[in-house]
Amino acid sequence: MRALAPREQRRRAIVELVRRQGFAPIDALAEQFAVTPQTIRRDLNQLADAGTLQRFHGGAGLPSSVENLAYPARQVLCLEEKRRIARLAARHVPDHASLFINIGTTTEEVAKALLDHQGLSVITNNLNVASILAGKPDFRVIVAGGLVRSRDRGLVGEATLDLIRQFRVDIGIIGISGIDLDGALLDFDYREVRVAQAIIENSRRIFLTADHTKFGRNAMVRLGSIRQIHALFTDQAPPPALAQHLLEAGVDLHVAGVGDSSEQASVRI
Repeated sequence: MRALAPREQRRRAIVELVRRQGFAPIDALAEQFAVTPQTIRRDLNQLADAGTLQRFHGGAGLPSSVENLAYPARQVLCLEEKRRIARLAARHVPDHASLFINIGTTTEEVAKALLDHQGLSVITNNLNVASILAGKPDFRVIVAGGLVRSRDRGLVGEATLDLIRQFRVDIGIIGISGIDLDGALLDFDYREVRVAQAIIENSRRIFLTADHTKFGRNAMVRLGSIRQIHALFTDQAPPPALAQHLLEAGVDLHVAGVGDSSEQASVRI
């Protein structure tokens, strides 16, 4: 696994500082990290674009816990990291498996990475995932009914839940908006959370796909606990507090690196 560059180390430290204090002014951060205010502004702008912090005049605070980033912004945010995560997760899906795949930009990348597989059966509440997979002649794709959210073409509601509960699949592949450092899985939409919970209840194994910006990120709806998943696929090692919860829960941690060889790194923690 690659070592973090000084800029990445500084940005991680900034995030941890803001989470402890609630707000951090630019001048104080520049003094603490011995860099210019302009450098800190660039750091904060990048972290705000990633949804990790919220930019305010003169500093940064915690991001909103009630509203997610717009779907087009999430589509391009950490795109290369999501693609590496997706390729790594796809390697752990056998041919002829049955799958749930839920709403999310990372799970959409997983769908693309699964196109080289054979004979998959996929149940999804994500019209984008269905569109990606439907052209594969040997795939069977089942789309849940329900209310279509125009912003991301996700399906939610009672009809969605009814269909999910009719199946018992090999692997449920889910995305998430935030993972609290105490191991809580968090999201923004209660209806979407209910579907994800049904997927967890009706899958033999759960694969959680989440890039590093989700670690410690706030969202107001509790989906469940890290203890309910079997494997976490991500692009960077989690913070120590979260890593400890993964260890205690016996979750397989798979970290996608930059190169083809490191991309296959998988460790049991």
